[in-house]
Parts: sequence; C-alpha cells; structure tokens
Amino acid sequence: MNYSDIFKTSINKLKIEGRYRHFNEIERKVGEHPNASWITNSKKNDVIIWCSNDYLGMSQNKLVINSMINSIKKMGTGSGGTRNISGNSSSIVHLENEIANLHSKEKAIVFSSGYVANESTISTLLNLLKDVVVFSDEKNHASIISGIKKSKASKEIFKHNDLNHLEALIKKYPEKKPKVIIFESIYSMDGDFGDISGISKIAKKYKALTYLDEVHAVGMYGNKGSGVTEELGLQNSIDIIQGTLGKAFGTMGGYIASSNVICDAIRSYASGFIFTTALPPALLSAARTSICYLKKSDKERKLQQKNTITLKTYLKKENINFMDNKSHIVPIMVNNPVRCKEISNILLNEFKHYIQPINYPTVPVGTERLRITPGPFHTEKMISDLTIALKYAFKKTEKDNYSKIA
Repeated sequence: MNYSDIFKTSINKLKIEGRYRHFNEIERKVGEHPNASWITNSKKNDVIIWCSNDYLGMSQNKLVINSMINSIKKMGTGSGGTRNISGNSSSIVHLENEIANLHSKEKAIVFSSGYVANESTISTLLNLLKDVVVFSDEKNHASIISGIKKSKASKEIFKHNDLNHLEALIKKYPEKKPKVIIFESIYSMDGDFGDISGISKIAKKYKALTYLDEVHAVGMYGNKGSGVTEELGLQNSIDIIQGTLGKAFGTMGGYIASSNVICDAIRSYASGFIFTTALPPALLSAARTSICYLKKSDKERKLQQKNTITLKTYLKKENINFMDNKSHIVPIMVNNPVRCKEISNILLNEFKHYIQPINYPTVPVGTERLRITPGPFHTEKMISDLTIALKYAFKKTEKDNYSKIA
C-alpha cells in the first residue's frame, strides 16, 4: 500500500474543490495594528489586516505588553507543569478570580484554549450527568460538536435560533431526565446573535442546564466587557459561560465560569484540564491586565462599533453583498470557493488588504465568504480603500465560470 498516494489524493481533492488552505506568513507590528508585513519570496510587503480576531488590538496594548514582560522577568517563560503537579501559579489563581468576577459567577477555570475549554467541559459535563440529553444549536462551533461526540449523551440538534423547534424537542423527554442546552451568544461566521433570553426561559421551564459560548462577545459587549449576557442583564440566567482570552482580550487561553460545584467537578474529571501543561504565568498576567483594562475602558469598544457602522455604510453604498447581523463581524458573501480565494488574492496582491477566504467545512458549501472584523484602529480611509478594492475584485471575477465548482 502506498500511503503517500492516499494523502496526495486527499490533498488534491481539496485543491480541485477550491478548499485547499494556504497560510500566508504575516508579521505583526507592535503599536501599528492593523498594519503588518506579509512575507513572500523572502520579501516583506506592507499590508492591512481585516480578518483578525484580535478585535480590539489588545495584544498591542502597552499595559498588556509590559505586564507580560514584567511577569517573564519575575517568573520565567514556562509554567513548570500541569496544574496538579507544579503549574498552579499565583497568576492563574488571580486570573480565575478576575474572570469569575467579570461574569458574576462563583468560580472560573482556565484552559489552554477556547477549543479545549469547550471540548473538555462539555464532554465531562455530559458524562457526569447520567442518562442526559443535550440540545445543541445546529450552527454551534466545531469544539462544541466535538465535546458532544466525545460524551455518551443522547443529542438533539435544533434549528438555528428556532425556539419552537427547541421546545418541541425538549417536550419529547420526561421532566426528570437531565437536560443541557448548548448555544452561542455570537455565531462567528454569520455574526448573528443567539436568543439568550428565549432559550433561558425554555431552560427554566423544563429544568435544563444552560451552557453559553461567549468567545466572540467577551471584551466586546456590556459595560465591563463581560459579553452579550451582561449587555442584556442575563448573566444569572446562564449556568455555564465559556469564553476565550485569545480574541478581544488579545492573549491566549480559554475558560469557563460557573458555580463552585460545577467548576470543581470539571476540574476534577476533565482530562483536557488535568493532563495539560498550565499556561505560562506571563500569558496569564497579560490576560488579567487586559480584562481589568477593558472593564474600565470602553474607548476601544466604541471606536470598533463606529468603524463597523462606517464599513457597512460604505458596503451598502457600493451594493456589495454582506450579512448585516448587527454584530462586529461583517461577512462579505461570495458563495463560491474558487472565486472567494481569487478575490482574496486580488485584495492581497494588488491592494495589500489581507482577508483570508472562509470555506467548507467552516461554512456550508455554497456560502463561502470573506469575514471582515473592523477594529478600533482602522481608519475611514482604510475602509474607503477596502471598499474600492472589493468592488474592483468582484467586478474582475464576475465573468469567470465557476459553475463546475459551486
């Protein structure tokens, strides 16, 4: 058997379908976000990043940077091991207290990433609840889906944000059967909001636990940057809130915030927590500094919201098709993988605007897009220039035949 041929065939299949992913080499510039260098053929080219999840540019915030540097000088670069062995630093304890306070919960647990936080917590939670049934929104993230698959739970997938469908599914089960509803506050590819209020009411009515992924909302919404639940005054309506440190907070890591007993159970049983090396103190210190800063400062959020409105205004004026779901995420719809990649290449090569194409399996086939996340440090001129470039790229590719691929 020729194993290499099998792998080559798999890769060629992606290339034929227009789904092969190319990673551009990008070098970010401290203090100049969203400007960066695109490295190709050993040469550096100045580009503007439009697709970063560093939503507020906090990875470049001087207070956050200095916090990390000081921590490294004081405690070194690594954590020294798992939390159980030697990695339970004072930095991680202080950060977890800060996160719990942010979400008005009794306790929080930090994981190595948002993906691991979801996968480990959900699989553990469902396995601890014997004979449980989980109700999952059909547009939930891959990490949520993986966590459910790793459990032994019965599952029901409800249509996106469809409360009638969710309730119809829940009604099929006895009142005493354990139930968990899992959904998101902002769905990252469409930029739309989950119906937190409606789902919370159904959960209360049928005595179900609620698990809410707020990774694309923490830092971005609410007076303290706690997320959509804070903005709606619904933090006490959600049993488990999951978030990330790697997006608006500008560092790395994931977490859950919940009651003491739920956090203790996850901490004690989740293999993705128990057997993973703890995050370095420097990252944890920087994350805490970022959270504390955004609790008090809404300058970045207001600028980001202003730029999102400005971008949408420019796009509408030029009749560029995008999803307007009122969040900070602006998906430009292309609806074909090859054309999407070609437009992305035109933007980068001819105009130095960097936006990676989004295709299957991240989004359904035929809904390929350019996902734009305007930040507080983009200027109106940048937005105007991007709109002109998008219009040109769409026009340049409109006569090409993509029917065989779509």
